[in-house]
Amino acid sequence: MRRPFALRNLLAPSLLVPTVRHRPLLRSSLSHHQLLDEITLPNPAPTCPENAATFRPLQIIRDRLRSEASLDPATVVMSLKQCRGRPGLQIHALALSSGLDAYVIISNSLMNMYSKSGSFDLARKMFDSMPCPDVVSWNTILSGFASGAEALEFAALIRRAGVPSDPVTFTVVLAFAADLQALESAQQVHCLVLKSGFGSDIIVGNALITAYSRAACADEAKRVFDEMAVRDLVSWNSLLCGLTQDGDCGTEAIELFLMMVREEGVRPDRISLASVISACGHDGSAGLGCQVHGFARKVGVEDHASVSNVLMSMYYKHGDIDSAKRVFENMTERDVIAWTTMISIESENAVPLFNGMRHDGVQPNDVTFVALIFAVSDEHLMREGQMVHGVCFKIGIAAEVNVSNSLITMYAKLKSMEEARRVFDGMHCRETVSWNALLSGFAQNGLREEALEVFSSLIGHCKPNQYTFGSVLSAITAGQTVSLTYGQGCHGRIIRLGLNTDAYVSGALIDMYAKRGSIDEAQRAFDESVVKGLVGWTAIISAHAKHGNYEEVMSLFEGMKRMGVRADHITLLAVLVACGGKGMVDEGRKVFDSMVQEQEVEPWAEHYACVVDMLGKAGRLDEAEEFLRLAPTPPGVSALQSLLGACRVHGNVDMGSRVAEALMELEPGQSGAYVLMSNIYADMGDWDNVAKMRRGMRQRGVKKEVGFSWVDADVTDDSIHMHKFSSGDRTHPWAEEIHSMARSLGSEMKARDEDWSDIDVAHLPNP
Repeated sequence: MRRPFALRNLLAPSLLVPTVRHRPLLRSSLSHHQLLDEITLPNPAPTCPENAATFRPLQIIRDRLRSEASLDPATVVMSLKQCRGRPGLQIHALALSSGLDAYVIISNSLMNMYSKSGSFDLARKMFDSMPCPDVVSWNTILSGFASGAEALEFAALIRRAGVPSDPVTFTVVLAFAADLQALESAQQVHCLVLKSGFGSDIIVGNALITAYSRAACADEAKRVFDEMAVRDLVSWNSLLCGLTQDGDCGTEAIELFLMMVREEGVRPDRISLASVISACGHDGSAGLGCQVHGFARKVGVEDHASVSNVLMSMYYKHGDIDSAKRVFENMTERDVIAWTTMISIESENAVPLFNGMRHDGVQPNDVTFVALIFAVSDEHLMREGQMVHGVCFKIGIAAEVNVSNSLITMYAKLKSMEEARRVFDGMHCRETVSWNALLSGFAQNGLREEALEVFSSLIGHCKPNQYTFGSVLSAITAGQTVSLTYGQGCHGRIIRLGLNTDAYVSGALIDMYAKRGSIDEAQRAFDESVVKGLVGWTAIISAHAKHGNYEEVMSLFEGMKRMGVRADHITLLAVLVACGGKGMVDEGRKVFDSMVQEQEVEPWAEHYACVVDMLGKAGRLDEAEEFLRLAPTPPGVSALQSLLGACRVHGNVDMGSRVAEALMELEPGQSGAYVLMSNIYADMGDWDNVAKMRRGMRQRGVKKEVGFSWVDADVTDDSIHMHKFSSGDRTHPWAEEIHSMARSLGSEMKARDEDWSDIDVAHLPNP
């Protein structure tokens, strides 16, 4: 049962509105004059059109009553359309005292006024008190909801109440479905539209296109568009915006725009132009984007912020920074989006641009600060990063989740994980992105144990996604102290969450297993991946290359090409490694030569090093040296190290000396060149030069780094750690037992086989 709407209990006493009972509408009485005299009219300043607009309807009502004319519903409805807040309350009180609130049209206007004034609760109470609300009443309340979910529930109530829906009902419901990106709701409403006979309504059709587009269902949006008997500019713009928002439909958006202009003769507006310019940015159609820019200038919409902003973004995506800057400089009025876009484009001038934005009177938003934080996320800009953090804290925007996430990422890049952790701990609301930012920060800074601890905590607070496991698997892969058993446990969790079908996760799994020596598990992970993209192919090819499986590498490489997946630098590097490991020098040279000619990939220093390594192992040292001499760039450290190693294998002292000198110039503080050259001299029995190399190391303060090994000795499922040790290491708590066992095994091997007669167990310390 509906409750009566007790307005009198809600009005503030200061309004001084008498609580008179309903009177005849045509009767002019003193009470009407008293009521209007007590209504406080605003004092509109000449420079404030809003106040003047509010003043006029109240003045009309006052003049009408003082002239003893009747107050009719049309006058009240007209007045309510221009009123908000206190004046609206005063007119409501007048309607009550005059008996006009009995008219449904008056109640609908009052509900609309309250909804637009931000007093939706009052509107809802009025609705609940109405004995016979019409479809306009239901639509008014429906459109007033702030929450899309609540609006859809109310729409279901309309349906259950048997209220006949009209195009406005469907349009409002579809707008909420679009905001929620609710595909199922859009489909249900679509069915009701067809059943109700409104399928040909152009406004409803436009709303359907928008709802399907926002729900990432471009095919359904196009179907609705194609079935429309009549289309207006909004129809074209709705589909254009939808195709543009779907990053994979840029080409279709451009084709639709061309059909709209050339074939249908529809004149585009700024929304059409902004959409197609954005599509040109996604699709890489720089030429068409420039043409549309010219058209926008011709029709006079270039200066509109929405067009200028997408023009800046398009030019930036095409690498034309100068054109993007010109668009920005030519803007007569720059909004927050324009300034934020420019800060993203010119990151090196981000701070001066930010100051210019504030000087221009434009208030930055959270997206602006995210762009600014990204711009100062460089290890050489620690001071600037801290200053930006201070500004965020001062104006109270640091508490925004996306800003906090950006600050965590910034401090991670600045190698200040303590500050990153402090920001994270201070967050009131953490989402998966927040946890991922902290986790990847620890992993990227080599703090793998901390990364895994964050992962363990994350599991209890939110649902991990593909990026979570990408960082975790990266930490396990790089962390030689982390047990493979722990990685297998993560693999199981990935399968349970259904993330093993993700290309990014599959690639990380393959890489983890391969680098930890489990090539069979790596191959299984590749075979089970649903989508085999570049990451997956590269990971499995690299895995087999590291394990010396040349035939498997070449077979996979050919299969990758047949599938139309284009190889990148890392893929080709893995193929070259496989060729070198198998001694297939000529095949490796062919792969290298095809990089530029067929693959359109510019070789890195690592590719040159691979070819040098292949030639060196084959004893073709002169060819290797000539190959480096003809390279377009000076040889890198890895190439020279490969050639020097080959010089030792083949006893080429002269070339080794030249290469070692070049290496020492590139890395004067590294011991590699000294040790290798010393070994070459030792192999030749030239002990004088061996001593000379060692003296050179001492004089230059070069020290040989200690080598470490790792062993996974724990077979428990929840084990994370492996043991790291070096030669003569006695830090392990079971060091005595370990050394005793090593001596025992050495003696036993020596006794069983004369081939072990040269084994040296003397270096093992006594217990």
